[in-house]
Amino acid sequence: MITTSVQLAPDVLMRPAEPADAGGLARAYRRSRDHLRRTEPVRGEAFYTPAGQSERLRFQLAERDAGRVMPWVLVREPGDGAAEPEIAGAITLSQITYGPLCSASVGYWIDAGHLRRGLASAAVTAVCAAADEELGLHRLAAGTLLDNLASQRVLTSCGFTPYGTAENYLHINGAWRDHRLFQKILNDRRP
Repeated sequence: MITTSVQLAPDVLMRPAEPADAGGLARAYRRSRDHLRRTEPVRGEAFYTPAGQSERLRFQLAERDAGRVMPWVLVREPGDGAAEPEIAGAITLSQITYGPLCSASVGYWIDAGHLRRGLASAAVTAVCAAADEELGLHRLAAGTLLDNLASQRVLTSCGFTPYGTAENYLHINGAWRDHRLFQKILNDRRP
């Protein structure tokens, strides 16, 4: 498990997710619901509640403890009288696999109020370093909707290269959607 945090911007820290993030994640998902709708699965109403996020975090943290997932949150420190930090996004390594594959998939989202600040690129860069240096992975993979040019720019700016298209890859916004697939080779170490 990775425990280190990374400062992504003067006011935004990327750190491992924890159970206490449920309320902040619920608020961020509600704020960003319209923004994320076209790139996310259809979500039930419970997903947008602290209880729904608490259940989701319990699952993710159990998977983290089993070595299969590593979730982080992007946290904006409170200011101007705010009582608690604000979640500005999240990034997750999933399908962590060792052996001859030594790979994981990366997925991320940024809160609608924090777009165009370079947070996605900074988070992907930090996660690539952690995957290489702390988890010892060889490769990261990611997929984007064909028309998600912003996410494709993030990935290419972080050294990912496209390697194909997967038809009907994920059920997003109510339908099976094609995705452009990207990968980044982190190192040439033996597994």
